[in-house]
Amino acid sequence: MIIDCHGHYTTSPPQHEAWRTKQVAALKDGVAPPPRPFISDDEIRESIEGGQLRIQRERGTDLTIFSPRAAGMGHHLAGAEANAAWSSECNDLVHRVCGLFSRNFVGVCQLPQAPGVAPANCIAELRRCVEELGFIGCNLNPDPSGGHWSGLPLTDRSWYPLYEAMVELDVPAMIHVSSSCNPNFHATGAHYINGDTSAFMQLLQADLFADFPTLKFIIPHGGGAVPYHWGRYRGLAQDMKRPLLTEYLLKNVFFDTCVYHQPGAELLAKVIPVDNILFASETIGAVQGIDPETGHYYDDTRRYIDGIEWLSAADRQRIYEDNARTVYGRLSVQLERQRSTEGATS
Repeated sequence: MIIDCHGHYTTSPPQHEAWRTKQVAALKDGVAPPPRPFISDDEIRESIEGGQLRIQRERGTDLTIFSPRAAGMGHHLAGAEANAAWSSECNDLVHRVCGLFSRNFVGVCQLPQAPGVAPANCIAELRRCVEELGFIGCNLNPDPSGGHWSGLPLTDRSWYPLYEAMVELDVPAMIHVSSSCNPNFHATGAHYINGDTSAFMQLLQADLFADFPTLKFIIPHGGGAVPYHWGRYRGLAQDMKRPLLTEYLLKNVFFDTCVYHQPGAELLAKVIPVDNILFASETIGAVQGIDPETGHYYDDTRRYIDGIEWLSAADRQRIYEDNARTVYGRLSVQLERQRSTEGATS
């Protein structure tokens, strides 16, 4: 089985994100928010069958770990109450996708974060999604301010109640920023990669995993700049008198393969241990065009992994499937439940 650990519902029916726009506008105007939109099962089927499902079939992948559109989280656009309503709407929609296509998608939730609001505020929605909707993880935004980094690092104790819930529920988080409202940072070209890199450095500087030895994070987009500068981070850890990265980070931190050219994928696989790499493509996402140098889509990341000649069959098995089942501790049971009941229920 080939499991893509990084998929977003970027093709949702238009009334879904139109509702968020109206909701934010209503907040600014001081009027009541609009009623939630009606979206039929047929509209969901159409949005998936012509998009993510078609690409799964064309590229020979089997399952996508699926979450709401990352850029659409927009935690900086509203406060906690509005973001809770938006997150619930997004998560419910992903749940419906997983119910309609139970053999192809398993859910991961958006958290109702907001600038200046304690992460503990997200626990109720996390529990609902895991215990009632059958979700197997969450997306965690390290910068709810949308590019201004006004909050506290991921290692601050204010995050601990959320981490305690994650450990109790046995769910990991993909550390994933949302859109940028800072004109200095292009969202997918700068803010995303900066978020990945900054999160890793925050984890390097502290002892979070001494307090949470079973907590797991996935850093997407190949880990940002981290694999390319692995020597820098090893050296910084050494200068700070930290343990070896393999000893105190790589038991808990994992990297996906959303790297969109062959040399980048090979560098990732050379630098990061195979046990810490999860296959992913982020299709249909940040980069949707065809590479004129290869004639293939940039985000057809399976080609890159298959093209790394020195990976063994066992290595590929771990990257494509085994590591995802290990990191997402609820995945195997939830997948069997969905395939046996044709629904994503807890």
